[in-house]
Formats: sequence, C-alpha cells, structure tokens
Amino acid sequence: MAPTIPGFDHQRVPVADGVELHAAVGGSGSPVVLLHGFPQTHLMWRHVAADLAADHTVIVPDLRGYGASDKPAEDGEAYAKRTMGADVVALARALGHERFALAGHDRGALVAIRTGLDHPDHVTHLASLDVLPTLDMWDVMHGRSAAVGFHLYLMAQPPGLPERMIAAEPDAFFSFFLDAWGADPGTIPADVREAYLEASRNAVPSIVADYRASAGIDAEHDQADRDAGRKLSMPVTVLQQDWGAALGFDAEGIWKGWADDLVHRTVAAGHFMAEADPERVIAELRELLER
Repeated sequence: MAPTIPGFDHQRVPVADGVELHAAVGGSGSPVVLLHGFPQTHLMWRHVAADLAADHTVIVPDLRGYGASDKPAEDGEAYAKRTMGADVVALARALGHERFALAGHDRGALVAIRTGLDHPDHVTHLASLDVLPTLDMWDVMHGRSAAVGFHLYLMAQPPGLPERMIAAEPDAFFSFFLDAWGADPGTIPADVREAYLEASRNAVPSIVADYRASAGIDAEHDQADRDAGRKLSMPVTVLQQDWGAALGFDAEGIWKGWADDLVHRTVAAGHFMAEADPERVIAELRELLER
C-alpha cells in the first residue's frame, strides 16, 4: 500500500489550461501551502503537515512535473518557476484561499521564492529550506567546489542527452541523491523511498525541464527583479545547511538582499531536514507564522 499523510484527503485540482495538480489537503484554520523538493513528492512533508493540520488548513501538492501531478511538455515556460508559482496561487484559490503562508524545500523553495516575488498580495509568510535564490545559486558555484552540484549542470544542457542518460538508469541516478543527502538511513523509510523512486523514474523529462528552466528563464527573472530592486515583502524564514562555509560565501548576506524581514538560521539536520528533524522545522514554521 502506498504511503499517505494520515488524515489528509487527496484531490486533483485544475490550475492552468490542461494542467491539474495532485494535492493532499488536511486540517482547518489559516492556510499553509507546503512545496516539496527533488527527488521527492508531497510525502516529504508528512510529519510537518500532520502537526500543522492541528490548527491550519494544510495544502501539500506535487509540483507540476512531479509525483501524481500533470507533466506538460517543455515549451520554454512550462517549467519556469513563474509558471509553477502561478500554479500555487491557482491551487490555493481553487480551494478557497486568496492568501496563504508558503513553505518550500529545494525545488519547491525556488517556486516559493518566485511566488512570493510575483504574488506578494497572496503570500502572507514565506519559508525557504536549503536553497539560495536561483541567480545566487549559479553565482556561488565555481571551481572544484561546484562538483557538489554536478546535476545542475547536467540537467541544464539542451534537450536530449540529459534525459537519455538519466532514463537509462533512473533508480541509480535518483538514489544517489537520496543516499548522499539523506545521511541517516532512517530519514526516509523504505516505502517512502520507493514512492520517490517510482515517481521520479516516471517523470524524467519534466524533472530535467524543471532544472533546465533554472539555468535559463528562472535566472533571467531573478536578474530582472534584482535590477528593479524587488524584494520579498512578507516575513521570511530561511533554514539552510552551512553551505556558505562549505562553498565560501555569506549565505545570510545574500538572503538580506532579497528580504528585509528575514530570519536566517543554519541547521545541522542535513538537506532532507523536514524528514530528518521535523520537530525543528515545525517549530521554525510556527514561529514564522506568529510574525
């Protein structure tokens, strides 16, 4: 039996022409939307979502291109974070919420950041787990230290070769990240791990398209915002591993360029922090929601 988030209902919600998102929805109260990372699905939020549902309406979708959500063909903008952010606003609206708090991890955090920049009237609070904004991510990757992000460069290549290479051994490719970033084997149980692998092996083209967009149109959108002096206007909490020390940059300083109302904290739980240390993530999100 496939794993689920106990007490949550599952829905398919139209968000754009020909695109529906799969979402788990539970609880009641002020809405919180949780966006997953790579190579995962909405299940990565299972612990956090169950706790927040005690006093919030919690909406946990699979991003377009991932999990059980639709996977439209790549067309230059289909996987732009601007497009995926519009999905989030449409999803919340379809469920009856014009304003909502938003938290994202990894790829989902990039979508959350773009949603906050593009739709400040809809996003009340924003949390980003273990990323830098897209433009800064590329700026800090250099020299031998950039090897840690080899997959970013692989999936940035033109359509064809990346998809063929990954599709040849999808489980080996996606397992590499689950193992390398998961640290403690108990972080991701076997049934959840298999759900991630099954979802990812069935979504290679759209996952690559998501990453390819970050090397092109997403960076262009970030640059335009930086040039215009646009910032995130809502309270922002950032939880990150100590990538600044590892790669030689000032992570908090970078984030201050994007958010004035900022709490930036370094955590030791590893990349999959919502699964490895859900209590810490829950506490940080609850603190954010009180600001």
